[in-house]
Amino acid sequence: MTDLQLTPTESLTDPHTLDDLHRFVQRHPRLFVLTGAGISTDSGIPGYRDDNGAWNRSPPITLQEFLGTPAMRQRYWARSMVGWPLVARAQPNAAHVALARLEAAGHVPTLVTQNVDGLHQRAGSRDVIELHGGIDGVSCLDCGMQHSRAAIQQTLEADNPALLDVTAEAAADGDAHLEWHDLGGFRVPACANCGGLLKPSVVFFGENVPKARVEAASHALDAADAVLVAGSSLMVYSGYRFCVWAQRQGKPIAAINLGRTRADPLLSLKVVAPCGDTLSTLAGLLAGD
Repeated sequence: MTDLQLTPTESLTDPHTLDDLHRFVQRHPRLFVLTGAGISTDSGIPGYRDDNGAWNRSPPITLQEFLGTPAMRQRYWARSMVGWPLVARAQPNAAHVALARLEAAGHVPTLVTQNVDGLHQRAGSRDVIELHGGIDGVSCLDCGMQHSRAAIQQTLEADNPALLDVTAEAAADGDAHLEWHDLGGFRVPACANCGGLLKPSVVFFGENVPKARVEAASHALDAADAVLVAGSSLMVYSGYRFCVWAQRQGKPIAAINLGRTRADPLLSLKVVAPCGDTLSTLAGLLAGD
């Protein structure tokens, strides 16, 4: 996963109306939908970036940092122990439900998400490609055994009782703004099968999206009439690339996003509005066609 910082521009793409979006889907009924963190903020999960695409906080941990030192793994897991319960308790919001409705109506054959929270599936979407994996799983890098994140949480809490009553501001994807003063005594979870190194089953920054996921998403794009981006600044190339590929294929791109996106120059249509209200209204309009 790689990132690009853009210089702020003076204005966003001119916003369009819901009627424009309705007509867009009528003309292009099979959508390749790509979602990002902005679609889950109404579920209480903070996003990564502000309306201009800049980080809301320091960038997330990289794969190289996580693998590099025990201290970085202690920092990661301490923050995750405090922050993960928020994601575990989160419920799908109106945007997730609306996209499931659009799938059931035949408008979204495949949904591609950059999110790791699993909320699309819990809302009823069936054909979902999680580009960056799922936060509900943990993998052993030594023996390959898969663990549930819920089970790892139980281990973390049993081994680190000093953090049980600690609160910290939530950050994106189960992270927390925690700088614990005594990380030297924090016990990092190990694989119950072999004692090996555990890593969340998500794509870290500095790590490549598995080739099979990219190929599956590429095939879905080939079969679509147009692209609809919802709740993503597209600053990370793993998502932005699909807009580049769509442009090369001559497929129009629409976006629903409150802030600027890396793909603004490529867009045929942009709706600067909340994802939940916009997608719910869109699903209702299409149901009446």
